[in-house]
Amino acid sequence: MWMGCASLLLLLLGAGSLAFPSRVAARESNVIAIAAASDLIFCLEELNAQFCQLHPKAAPQVTAGSSGNFFAQLQRGAPFDLFLSADVRYPEELARSGKADGTTLTRYATGRLVLWTVRTNLSVTNGLTLLTNPAVRRIALANPEHAPYGRAAKAALESAGLWHVVFDKIVLGENIAQTAQFVQTGHADAGLVALSLVSAPKLKQTGRWWLVPESLHPPLEQAAVLTGYGRWNEGARQYLDFLRSAKGREIFERFGFRNSAKTD
Repeated sequence: MWMGCASLLLLLLGAGSLAFPSRVAARESNVIAIAAASDLIFCLEELNAQFCQLHPKAAPQVTAGSSGNFFAQLQRGAPFDLFLSADVRYPEELARSGKADGTTLTRYATGRLVLWTVRTNLSVTNGLTLLTNPAVRRIALANPEHAPYGRAAKAALESAGLWHVVFDKIVLGENIAQTAQFVQTGHADAGLVALSLVSAPKLKQTGRWWLVPESLHPPLEQAAVLTGYGRWNEGARQYLDFLRSAKGREIFERFGFRNSAKTD
């Protein structure tokens, strides 16, 4: 994992184990405390590397996890400067409740959902019907209760008329990164995960994936916002500006995200 410019990326796979950055450190140094949806874990390595080339003294400190869990923590005053959510509704609600600066809300990308398997005896050619194959005994999904990709996965299965057919096979990940980990390690035979994870260099040659049509689920519109805690953090504002930049958009697209301003 890339480390540089005092950057730290923490992938949190367990429930309720969020490690908050120090309030003192965030104010007395160049730390930018970022709460990020876990579909961004590989993309953020590149984003941070490029951002730190422009701002060598900056120290992005990223904690990755479920957008819904972060939303709940931010509502209670968790000390993050910037929230990168996999669902635009969470930062919008934070802004409405006064926990974030609504003037900074930025739709940075649209996520894509894929069916993924590393099992060599399974083919994704026929899409979601693979999940009815008796050889598929466990199907990994992110928890729809608080993970946007989990809600999208459930909606896609419902649209395909498969939710109740495969329900007993489903195993839930706490976030989309843990869901992908279930598939990668063989704890699930297939899963519905983020394109941004399986198309990253670290997983690109692992298994096979099929892009779930966006018509089967609500769009995964992702957005960032400065929190009330971070509104005076100049580095956080610079980071948000970078996400909006041409270079930021190029990195998002390289990791499988679609520019939110574009349509298919």
